[in-house]
Amino acid sequence: MDFWQRYRAIDSRDTRFDGQFVTAVATTGIYCRPSCPARTPKPSNVTFYPTSAAAHEAGYRACKRCLPEAVPGTPEWNLRSDTAARAMRLIADGEIDRSGVPGLARRVGYSTRQLGRILAQELGAGPLALARAYRAQTARALLTATDMALSDVAFASGFNSIRQFNETIQEVYDLSPTQLRERSRRTSHASTASGAPTSLSLTLPLRPPYDDGVFAFLRARAVDGVEQATADSYARLVRLPGGEGWFSARPGAGGLDVSVMVEKLKDLPVLLSRIRRLFDLDADPEAIDSVLGRNEQMAERVRVAPGIRLPGAMDPQEILVRAMIGQQITVAAAAGMLNTLSLLGSPSVLNQPGFDRLFPTPAALVEGARPLLKGPGRRTASLLGAVEALAAGTLTIGVEDSPIELAEKLLPMPGIGPWTVRYVAMRVLGATDLQLDNDSAVRNGWSKLTKAAPELRPEPFWMEQFSPWRSYATMHLWRLAAEKTTEKTTVKTSAGSGTASTRKTTRKALAS
Repeated sequence: MDFWQRYRAIDSRDTRFDGQFVTAVATTGIYCRPSCPARTPKPSNVTFYPTSAAAHEAGYRACKRCLPEAVPGTPEWNLRSDTAARAMRLIADGEIDRSGVPGLARRVGYSTRQLGRILAQELGAGPLALARAYRAQTARALLTATDMALSDVAFASGFNSIRQFNETIQEVYDLSPTQLRERSRRTSHASTASGAPTSLSLTLPLRPPYDDGVFAFLRARAVDGVEQATADSYARLVRLPGGEGWFSARPGAGGLDVSVMVEKLKDLPVLLSRIRRLFDLDADPEAIDSVLGRNEQMAERVRVAPGIRLPGAMDPQEILVRAMIGQQITVAAAAGMLNTLSLLGSPSVLNQPGFDRLFPTPAALVEGARPLLKGPGRRTASLLGAVEALAAGTLTIGVEDSPIELAEKLLPMPGIGPWTVRYVAMRVLGATDLQLDNDSAVRNGWSKLTKAAPELRPEPFWMEQFSPWRSYATMHLWRLAAEKTTEKTTVKTSAGSGTASTRKTTRKALAS
């Protein structure tokens, strides 16, 4: 977007652009979200920044009226796969808090100086400033949505000291933490007893419309003891950098309503960030649907399911294991095998009813999976080879990868083909523009949509019309393939009298 496109967006108070850039006003010294209800400033007084961190670095503070941090994040980090986008995914996942800027630079393959230069050029702020902005956003959410003690908010947000927390909140919002909390009318209970896991409830913002089909997707793949899911809720245990975590989520009136529990307080922002990625909360559904809806056949699917989302991942290694097990078998068969393997997972310490174990680590699978695996020996050997590489550290995958790098790491491994690589990229990276040409469910969905013969597969050029959102078109085709189709079939009676009876037959396509 150029200057005047952004200016028209703020002049019309367009909520679609909230979180995608901020508007800094020289005469007031503040920055706002695009939909801020304040009077539109003169163009000569306006500077647009790609991130709030860049506005902070330029000396602006957040608007107290529109709270620009209380919005979904930009979808750009999934749409792009360059160094800046990969770094931003890692910063959101708390990499700087865990290993500092040097650790972040190693993960993306650059020196600290080169990385700082790239981020300053692309985003207007260096890695520390960007991480600081994420901490401020997390702190604002906890201050305004919970009654957690201020000291707990400080450390849960990633700050290393109360003083640093107070100074940052005052500088960014021109309010003390107490004042910022008092301005909010919504608070929910948060339990932070000394030595006990921290639990709280809050609402994560998103851009409407939000299609809740992602819950059905996760329910079909839920692993006993690790996950529980219904058509409109999902909960699971998860392994975090400092310990265990648990969360439950369901669609709410103002966003995604979540309840979370973490063994270690500093894991809270990491868990919230991963929940956002799992449910694709930063997507821009209107931009996606506008492209998909240009095709007359797909337009009907967009009308039925506006705002469809890509299911993300809580753990990249887990997704690779799931993808390899799910190759060339049904979802139900894969779920059964995963339920068996989940018995190798370590017991949970969080004492959540119905959740008794974590998904097994690669090391646990190396040690005990072989006697539990059934099927062709080559497939078993391929899976064991992959988990051995993950356990040994010779194979590492994560949000710092690009789709190309992921392919370079995985394709040389026995038993991993293009479908698996693209599926993992879709789930782990949130890659928006992938197509799975040889996927049976995609073929079935395309056949239903276009009335083509079931044995045919979509021509590449047919999917190319949906770029850069081909992954979302794939989600529509998967859903269509999984829908039950009732059709009337005429059959001869057993008496051979020539009369016909009508019976209903139901076919359910396999979903990947």
